[in-house]
Amino acid sequence: MSWTWQLEDPSGAPIDPATLGVEVPECDNQGDAESWLGESWRDLLERGVATVTLQEDGERVYGPMGLAAN
Repeated sequence: MSWTWQLEDPSGAPIDPATLGVEVPECDNQGDAESWLGESWRDLLERGVATVTLQEDGERVYGPMGLAAN
């Protein structure tokens, strides 16, 4: 199983992480994926990522989840 985040712009369209100079890791479990996001969300937000969706083997687990504080 592979857990990863899909990065999305303000319209909800997927963003290729390479265009932002970001590498989104493929994690072995949900906890590791969530820990990575917890460490990286501020940087992602500064690079223009508005929302993220957690995926397991390419299937949506939850999201989209906004990165900006309301």
